[in-house]
Amino acid sequence: MNADPGPRAEYVRVLTIAGSDSGGGAGIQADLKTFAALGCYGMSAITALTAQDTCGVHAIHAAPATFLQAQIAAVMTDIGAHAVKIGMLHAPDIVQAVATAIDAHRMRQVVLDPVMVSAAGAVLIEQAATQALVDVLFPRAAIVTPNLDEAALLLGRRIGRVQDLVPAAAALRQLGAHAVLLKGGHLPGDEVIDVLDMGAEPPQVFSGARMDTANLHGAGCTLSSAIAAFLALGRSLPQAVAQARDYVRGALQAGSGVVTGHGVGPMNHGFAPQRMVRRALDAAREPAPTGR
Repeated sequence: MNADPGPRAEYVRVLTIAGSDSGGGAGIQADLKTFAALGCYGMSAITALTAQDTCGVHAIHAAPATFLQAQIAAVMTDIGAHAVKIGMLHAPDIVQAVATAIDAHRMRQVVLDPVMVSAAGAVLIEQAATQALVDVLFPRAAIVTPNLDEAALLLGRRIGRVQDLVPAAAALRQLGAHAVLLKGGHLPGDEVIDVLDMGAEPPQVFSGARMDTANLHGAGCTLSSAIAAFLALGRSLPQAVAQARDYVRGALQAGSGVVTGHGVGPMNHGFAPQRMVRRALDAAREPAPTGR
């Protein structure tokens, strides 16, 4: 008689819907490295391919919206996800395809990083897609994580002082988001200030000593994917943000001073890797048959 194998388990799973960075420092590559480092099983649906290295983005090849939907459907109907990170969405039809998929597959804990401009200054989104992002994805996301350049594009005004962060975060949330993490890293000063506005309570201000990150990129992708990973692992939203910020600081520090390529190099996502997290299988979720 075979011994009882005990309760069946599943990995904690996170899906990234974003663009591919062939240089490996940002995009889905950074997301998947982050998920793995934090003990989650990562999956991807690619919105666009970029010919990218440490010096910049040289070309973009967009995935058709129908193919993006097929990627998402394949992952969600067979494997499922405890959280979803959304990154580069370059065109209105891609934005709408993602919104449709969120509803169709009842995606939970969606983290939206409104990627619009690369670290090297390349514009990564069509103008019409910006409004679509606000109209159809802000209301579907648990949190939106813009940096100052992205916030300026969304609000139509520059954010140039620390005092501007709290009202700007509130204005972004009033565009339809449930919560906003406004990242203030581009402001001058010895401290980096981020503001989390969840609406129902006073905004939470996070601060930390500024690090020399001039030769590193991928922090925005990494932060949003770390928030998604921590949400999947069961943290509250404020806890996920705080722990994600700590992880990013560690990855930046570990990658500082390491030469990779001739431009802005990657962070060290694997500076303190965690073992893959397993949890008891939900009785309502039976795995799909194998050998299809």
